[in-house]
Amino acid sequence: MTLTKKALLIALSALASLAMAGEIKPFTQPDFDKLTAEGKSVVVDVSAPWCPTCKAQKPIIDGLMKQPAYKDVTVMTVDFDTNKPTLKNFKVTSQSTLLAFKGNKEVARSVGDTSANGIEGLVKKTLN
Repeated sequence: MTLTKKALLIALSALASLAMAGEIKPFTQPDFDKLTAEGKSVVVDVSAPWCPTCKAQKPIIDGLMKQPAYKDVTVMTVDFDTNKPTLKNFKVTSQSTLLAFKGNKEVARSVGDTSANGIEGLVKKTLN
């Protein structure tokens, strides 16, 4: 196989894996409302850049969103320090909080969980 064909194959594989990945994006109320009204799976990730627990959660969440099983899950990130109205709306008092929604219903919540199994369990609850 030529070098050009190998490069093309790698590029196509990367694109295919992105198409099967869950999305991670900043929280906006209109996007959240649209996704939940459509019955979609959403995880709200409340974090702060200075938080060591949040830093431990991030690679776990990033890894899960790359798995095909979670391609239909959207993670919406909320900055604990700058988005106080959203925190109040969700009754969140601490960074490192994860909220799981299936449609309009909150199906799970965790604070400070840094175990891969615990975080994956929370994400799975959005798929039921």
